[in-house]
Amino acid sequence: MNERSVKRGVKIAMIAPVAFVALGFLVMLLWNWLVPTVLGGRTINFWQAWGIFFLCKLLFGGFNGGPGRRGQKRLRERWQHMTPEERARFCQGISGRPEAGAPGPA
Repeated sequence: MNERSVKRGVKIAMIAPVAFVALGFLVMLLWNWLVPTVLGGRTINFWQAWGIFFLCKLLFGGFNGGPGRRGQKRLRERWQHMTPEERARFCQGISGRPEAGAPGPA
């Protein structure tokens, strides 16, 4: 390993625990500030805040940098290689309208 990667590893090792604690407390404080007042819910502790954060990441964001990032990249690449006719058919399929000449739902 070179010196640069060691410095980077040390920096990450120092920042990661601080970020972990800060994010947990941020979620906890926001929850405890908003939910009991707005929705009449209970207050939560640090570990429950991390559970909520983890659940939200699983349901809404995933762990790959956001929802559907890889799918968007693939779709963009496919779109660039489509002919105008293929693009029109694709858009019709997305909107749920049957193609011209295709039988509609019975």
